[in-house]
Amino acid sequence: MPGRGKSRRSQRKRGEVYHLKLAPGDLPPTVIVPGDVDRVEKIAASWERSEFLARRRQFVSYRGRYHGAELGVVSSGIGGPAMSITVEELARLGVRTILRVGSCGALQSGMRLGDLVVTKAAVRFDGASQAYAPPGYPASADPEAYLALMDCAEELRVRHHGGITASFDTFYVGQARPGYQGFLPSAHRAMMEELRRLRVVSVEMEAATLLTVANVYGLRAGVVCAVYSVGDRDALVPAGEEQAIRVANEAARRLSAPRPPRRRSDTL
Repeated sequence: MPGRGKSRRSQRKRGEVYHLKLAPGDLPPTVIVPGDVDRVEKIAASWERSEFLARRRQFVSYRGRYHGAELGVVSSGIGGPAMSITVEELARLGVRTILRVGSCGALQSGMRLGDLVVTKAAVRFDGASQAYAPPGYPASADPEAYLALMDCAEELRVRHHGGITASFDTFYVGQARPGYQGFLPSAHRAMMEELRRLRVVSVEMEAATLLTVANVYGLRAGVVCAVYSVGDRDALVPAGEEQAIRVANEAARRLSAPRPPRRRSDTL
């Protein structure tokens, strides 16, 4: 079982990144990234073996083994700016596949608390991704990561939905939740209904940044989130976290396997 404690590294290593407090070689190439610090330890506890690496600010990391696959897990904290730091530093550490495990609000009829949403692409209402690419640049999931998450959810018989996610910089007003004393600019009042008409399936705060930055740097990235709210923007019920972790673990295991050589036709 994993536990809290000191990092195995007592001195700063060559190439150590500032926020994650890790150096190249500390993490394997495939890493699961939850926002929630507590979810890191839940993920590490679900592996056969795990080792605590570092803790700094909201960034907590472990590495370990899951059904023969070497995996890492690092918390990103909340929002696009924190996610951009996480992806930047993971890339510098040699990580090449990143799977976000988070929570979201559901927008479409027929969706339930505890369902999972696998993001195919994200609407970029965040600000962090704008620093990396112009507004027309797509925040799309890597096809292999998207299919691995969808296939694993299907095989594990977990209720799930694939589709487009909208990412915002704020949890309250930006997602049409009234702020303090009911403050809500008129421009946001009809936002959720408009997104429903556009067939957006979920809202959250990190997917657009992750997918944009990953695409810019040539990384594989995917997103699976558990539905914590449906319709009523004030009702939040943590549900489906365990299922999301199971799906992410299985998808990460598959994606960590060596890729077969590509045929010429695969690149056309």
